[in-house]
Amino acid sequence: MSKAKAENKAGKSEKVSPDLDTPTDLSQEGVDKISATLNVLLADAFAVYMKTKNFHWHVSGRHFRDYHLLLDEQAAAIFATTDELAERVRKIGGGTLRSIGQVAKLQTIKDNDESFVPPREMLRELMEDNKKMAAAMRKARKLADDYEDVGTTSLLENFIDQTERRTWFLFEASRQEGDNAA
Repeated sequence: MSKAKAENKAGKSEKVSPDLDTPTDLSQEGVDKISATLNVLLADAFAVYMKTKNFHWHVSGRHFRDYHLLLDEQAAAIFATTDELAERVRKIGGGTLRSIGQVAKLQTIKDNDESFVPPREMLRELMEDNKKMAAAMRKARKLADDYEDVGTTSLLENFIDQTERRTWFLFEASRQEGDNAA
């Protein structure tokens, strides 16, 4: 069996309980680095999910129905990735997130607690967050590839495509007539 460890934000390793130790043919170094990277992606997925739901609940204006439905659809797609990311960490022998506190410590996506955000700014902010997530997923995919972790690379390739689709939809929905700026 592996002696899997999960790195916390300070970079210190925490041993996975022997009762949760999962066998893997990946190196311990690979398990540690991939698990730590996936846990940051997982924290960011929860942060983007929550922000997307926040904007879904608080959107207003003449495009309310379209934006409300778009954001709800996107939130559901983001939330669906969380279980797969966490289970991937466990499959390779790592430990994953256990609390909202861990999410807050690891997330790189900034929260938005403003009492009002204009709808176009909501869409643009989420577009930028999704672009950041896609870039982080590409880096994580490269890391997984370096350790020959095909399962993680495959999972991330699908998530990158989904994230790019969300980015595209947010871009198109937020464009103003004749405005092609990203």
